[in-house]
Amino acid sequence: MGRLDDKIALITGIGGGMGRAAALRFTAEGARVVGCDLFAEGAEETVRLVREAGGEIENFAPVELSDAAAAARWVDQAAEVFGGIDILYNNASAPRFGAIDELSVEDWDFVIGNELNLVFYATRAAWPHLRKRGGGVVLNVGSIAGTRGVEFMPQNAHGTAKAGVINLTQQLAVEGGPHGIRAVCVSPGFTVTPSTAWLVESGPEPFKQNIARIPLGRVGQPEDIVNAALFLASDEASWVTGINLVVDGGGSVLG
Repeated sequence: MGRLDDKIALITGIGGGMGRAAALRFTAEGARVVGCDLFAEGAEETVRLVREAGGEIENFAPVELSDAAAAARWVDQAAEVFGGIDILYNNASAPRFGAIDELSVEDWDFVIGNELNLVFYATRAAWPHLRKRGGGVVLNVGSIAGTRGVEFMPQNAHGTAKAGVINLTQQLAVEGGPHGIRAVCVSPGFTVTPSTAWLVESGPEPFKQNIARIPLGRVGQPEDIVNAALFLASDEASWVTGINLVVDGGGSVLG
């Protein structure tokens, strides 16, 4: 018996990192997954890995989730693949960084579009499908950046977008409760993915000093985040909603 048997999960950003790990783990736990990504090549590799492992997955790529119409179209098409939606896993994200006097308006708009708006667009489109199903789970990926400012990396847009994701989760929990829809958020600390691995070796010295202070003594791996997400998406968390679960090795408790 898998922890997600008979569940239909839509997962965004399956082309690598946490999205690929989520697709592999959710299907291993019995879910049927419909994924999407902006880049077809990485998404198809994930599909290959899942199917080789015996999992059931379909994929749409490329999908530009920061476009409201494209996001809605993907959700509606994805809901038809297996006949509904039980879980919407809003994993996709694309940050840019810069100090307040250096970050361009274009970069700000890009981050808000690709870290906050896309969560709203996909969730808004999935909501009637979840209600029709009699309930389900909206699982968002926030960040510890959404709860604090830091000295080691200028994250004005990224932190603002992720704070919005966390608060949107809370509001969705209130609105979803009467319909049996749970809304939950997992907020990673620094997690090694193909796009962030370089920071461990050659990132700025303040960043390296910060990760060296993590109480549990290591940076995160995609599986660390997905393990928490799996619990929140499963029926084991059936009385959990509105929560922002921080998964960061204890880093955010440091002064």
